Amino acid sequence: MRVIVFKLLLRLTSLLPLPVTHALGAGLGSLFNRFNNQMRYVARRNIDRCFPQWTPQQRSQLVRESLQETTKAALETGGLWLWPTEHILAKIQKVSGLPLLEEVIAHGKGVILAAPHLGAWEVAGLYCSLCGPMTTLYRPPRIQELDSLIRAARGRAGATLVRTDASGVRALYKALGRGELVAILPDQEPDRASGVFAPFFGVQANTMTLVSRLAAKSGAMVFMVYAERLPKGEGYHLHIQKTDAALAEGDEVQKATRLNQAVEQCVLQQPAQYQWSYKRFKTRPEGEGKFY
Repeated sequence: MRVIVFKLLLRLTSLLPLPVTHALGAGLGSLFNRFNNQMRYVARRNIDRCFPQWTPQQRSQLVRESLQETTKAALETGGLWLWPTEHILAKIQKVSGLPLLEEVIAHGKGVILAAPHLGAWEVAGLYCSLCGPMTTLYRPPRIQELDSLIRAARGRAGATLVRTDASGVRALYKALGRGELVAILPDQEPDRASGVFAPFFGVQANTMTLVSRLAAKSGAMVFMVYAERLPKGEGYHLHIQKTDAALAEGDEVQKATRLNQAVEQCVLQQPAQYQWSYKRFKTRPEGEGKFY
């Protein structure tokens, strides 16, 4: 029943123009900010810890804006999963940083695209999958019946989706060996065996080591990618930013720290559009109490 309702909601929201979807999202986000709920609690907890230097008023404003953007992200999913690829690409008003990415691809070097939970990452993934053969690492949904829908949506422009397991990681190495693109969410919590603790906005966060290991072994360049949500549903601005080569140097903690710093730089450009309601700090160092 849940799957049927979810698919119906996706279909209904896909019928709405983007300005209407984003306006509804802003309204619902403001509503969520008015009463106690898990999404607001997590966003507040994250923002208070990550921006202690901000005034209480500044942090409260960011909580409200982040809930608005998170709700926009939820409501735009129907269109971004079900609209024709050409329709979504027409919503991209500007692309920054593309020439450098195209230059690296033209030289036959592998590319790692790190797309954090910022803006409309579905748009970023779809656009980049048209830049060349791309293998995308994804975490299967808890509701198994939705897996085929997600794979179809994210792979409809040619991307190959692989699961977050040993076979998926092997597929990423093979793709980079062929000089292709791979896409990863760099700020997704890994399991304890696949991560190390490194600071993220000054808070110790369980951080994946996969990105730096892939870069170190393959020599591939790492680019941060995110799609900024423009005001009033006008569309998206895609940002492609090359990271420091030092991302693949040093010990695991140093590399993870640099990865988090690269994510931070993107977040600070559009702080409200980061998914602050994600439990980024759920896993804690040994001996430390619960964060949420």
